[in-house]
Amino acid sequence: MNTRSLIALLLATLIGYLHVSQAEAETAKEHPMNITVQIDRQHFTLTLNDSPAAHAFINRLPLTLDMAELNGNEKYADLAEALPENPVRPGHLRAGDLMLYGDKTLVLFYSRFDSGYRYTPLGRVNHPAGLAQVVGNQSVRIHFAVK
Repeated sequence: MNTRSLIALLLATLIGYLHVSQAEAETAKEHPMNITVQIDRQHFTLTLNDSPAAHAFINRLPLTLDMAELNGNEKYADLAEALPENPVRPGHLRAGDLMLYGDKTLVLFYSRFDSGYRYTPLGRVNHPAGLAQVVGNQSVRIHFAVK
C-alpha cells in the first residue's frame, strides 16, 4: 500500500470515528442516566456518569441503603456486591457527588470537601441545595431508583 492510500485510509477511519463519537455524545445528551434519590420525603435527581461503575450501579436499582454519617460531610454504606472501579483523586468534592470508595462503599457527599482519597465517580445530584439539611448529622435511609 502506498503512502497516499495509507493516508486516505487513516483519514477515512478518523472521520468515521469522529462521526460515531459525535453521535454517541448526542445520544448521551438526549438520554442521560438520571435516577431519583429519595431521602425522607424529599426527592433529588442525580445524573450518573457514562461509566462501567455507573452502569453496574443503575442495574442494581431500586436500592435502599441505611447510610452512616462520616466527617460531617458524607454518608456511606457498603453495597452487597462490588462495582467496577476506576479510582481517581478528585481533590475537591462537591455537595451532591456520588462516589465509590474501593469497590463496594457508596459515598454521597452533602457538603464541599477537599480530599486526598481516591474514588470512582458515579454521578452528581443535579441541584444539591437543601441536601445537607435533609440528610442531617445522623445515619439516614436513602432510596435510589431509576427515574
